[in-house]
Amino acid sequence: MGQTDSPYHTIGDYAQRLFRFGGGHELGAARNFYFKAMDEAKAAAEARGQTFVSFANYDYLGLSRHPDIAEAGIAAIREHGSGALASRLAGGERTVHGLLERDLAEFVGAESSLALLSGYLTNETMISTFFVGRDLVLCDEFSHASILAGTRGTRAKTLAFRHNDLEHLNALLTEHRAAHANCIIVVEGLYSMDGDVPDLVRLLDIKDRHRAWLMIDEAHSHGILGETGRGICEHAGVDPARVDLIMGTLSKTFATCGGFLAGSRALIDVLRFGLPGFLFSVGIAPAVAAMARTAISLAKQEPWRPQAAARKAERLLMRARAAGLNTGDAIGRALVPIIFRNQQETVAAAERLMDAGIYAPPIVYGVPRNMPRIRLFVTAAHDDADIDRVVDILAQSVRS
Repeated sequence: MGQTDSPYHTIGDYAQRLFRFGGGHELGAARNFYFKAMDEAKAAAEARGQTFVSFANYDYLGLSRHPDIAEAGIAAIREHGSGALASRLAGGERTVHGLLERDLAEFVGAESSLALLSGYLTNETMISTFFVGRDLVLCDEFSHASILAGTRGTRAKTLAFRHNDLEHLNALLTEHRAAHANCIIVVEGLYSMDGDVPDLVRLLDIKDRHRAWLMIDEAHSHGILGETGRGICEHAGVDPARVDLIMGTLSKTFATCGGFLAGSRALIDVLRFGLPGFLFSVGIAPAVAAMARTAISLAKQEPWRPQAAARKAERLLMRARAAGLNTGDAIGRALVPIIFRNQQETVAAAERLMDAGIYAPPIVYGVPRNMPRIRLFVTAAHDDADIDRVVDILAQSVRS
């Protein structure tokens, strides 16, 4: 058989073609906002006599520069060195890893938890490897890319239901559930591009009726939803034990990095020995684990933080809507999208913000083409004056 000549001279040429085919060309002028060096942007704003403010970072409780967290990390580096240096199974375990997992389980109301190196990896490896050909996976169409990556990798049958449309979910279960041994429904506690939430009470009723399991990605809802920030179960007044699997991250409320799964002790004990993304990845750095533990402790000790974060986000949402801005179905927690008519309008609005020393990049890729947006992450540390200023600038941009 003869060799077919490739039309691409290098793998780089091929990669660029795939990127364009996948929609990368839509980034256009928006590229200038990505991979922005925050320290340089801050220095440039201050040189212009401005105060630099970021609405692009999800430090929801304002803990990333807390001195107690910094000291915990420094102490852990001095005791354990810079990294775990191996997978935890093969030699990377430190006492602080187990303590972190105990604290995470207690925080979300589960029996046990397992911490992994990244939030994306946590969803992808769980969904792609745990469910098999006889199983059924149903996920919301607006699910995070990590969830969708998991569904592409699994041998189970996967179906998407319309965003937050539980009638559609129920119909799909009615049609397909009986043909599959096991079934899991995957949703987010707070949707990362839209800032809305599922109806958890009704969702639990549907999953119980169809003998399904429920997995909730709470990356953006821990520390945010509920009076004390324990997540969507507290927000909905539901016992967390009714949720079969809770996924979370350390990079939002807990101001570090990593992901975790929480559930029954029987489940987590199996995942500890059978989840490839955990088994074959290096353990979380001990310093990161120590800092995350301190963040969890502060979130519990200082309930004013989730309450302040909620007030700030509600303020931005109400003022944005009063100004005629399109915020979709956002509920006013953690993040508020400002949705524009087209890419040009979105980029122009982001440029106006940047000229004023406010960093909030446009999102024109990974969302519906007719719904480009600027996603504003709102934290307990934001000043009311900055919240009002960002809304005023965006409203002026839309009117001009």
